[in-house]
Amino acid sequence: MLSRLAEERATGVLTRERGVLYLVEGQVVHAESPATPGLDVLLTTRGALGSDGWWEAVSEAGAERRVGRFLVDSGRLTAGALELCHLGALYDAAFFTLGPSSGPARFRYGVAHWIGPVRPVSVDAVERETLRRRDLLHRIWPEPGTDTEPLVRTGRAVDSTLPPRQRTVLDQVDGERTASDISLVLGRPGFHTLVDLRRLAAAGIVTTRSPTITSGPVPTGSVATGSVPSGSTASGPTESGAAESGPGTSGPGTSGPDGSRTPQEAPAPPLSPVSTVVAQAAEAAQASADPDVALLRRLRDALEAL
Repeated sequence: MLSRLAEERATGVLTRERGVLYLVEGQVVHAESPATPGLDVLLTTRGALGSDGWWEAVSEAGAERRVGRFLVDSGRLTAGALELCHLGALYDAAFFTLGPSSGPARFRYGVAHWIGPVRPVSVDAVERETLRRRDLLHRIWPEPGTDTEPLVRTGRAVDSTLPPRQRTVLDQVDGERTASDISLVLGRPGFHTLVDLRRLAAAGIVTTRSPTITSGPVPTGSVATGSVPSGSTASGPTESGAAESGPGTSGPGTSGPDGSRTPQEAPAPPLSPVSTVVAQAAEAAQASADPDVALLRRLRDALEAL
């Protein structure tokens, strides 16, 4: 779709699952993604622009879609600083927007971003840079889970030669934050954070958080260790297929693999000839791969009527 939009010199916004690309006459002029800080965060966090100056520009020039030009004309940023920071934010957001996605892509014609024109980039250049970054991450560490999942430290000792940049990222790994969370906290481009985290993962210092396995109560009616397999009793199969036991129940009850009784049950009287026949029928059904439970139930009823 992006290549077709470039060929037809379309103007509008391309929306995907993880971000948006703004096009003017087939060229990419802006990109945004929730996976990485926006241009405002990158400018204000690094001290290139005060927060008040940014919001003044949005208020004064946002409706006219010329915020970028206002920042330069008002002397708050030089043209080169704005262009450099905007291109970094564009390529960064485009990387996440053009990543693998199961969601549909949509394009709305005629939509423009309020930042206004800064420096358009060709679709081919955006695609090449996206593929280059994806290949770089794979060479560093081929497991993509570190890009999206919560991260934890492995407990491995950190070498004193660890670069300060990676150490700053490592300090934000707390078992809850993802790479995007860390980028937002530090005000850094998301791709740069991915590079640092993959290098930390390759060094065995961080990894993805293992899913927590919670244990609950044993379901009612489950068979305890040492009881007979489900589906067989001393008097034949029951309606539910589980062994019946308890006060007032006739029959020998359940037994363990070695023939011994479970501790909570009292010894049963010796089996009668009829009960022996029924027990043998039940054992045969248990050994069968596909027992006819209805037939065995009728046999049980007939023998008990004797």
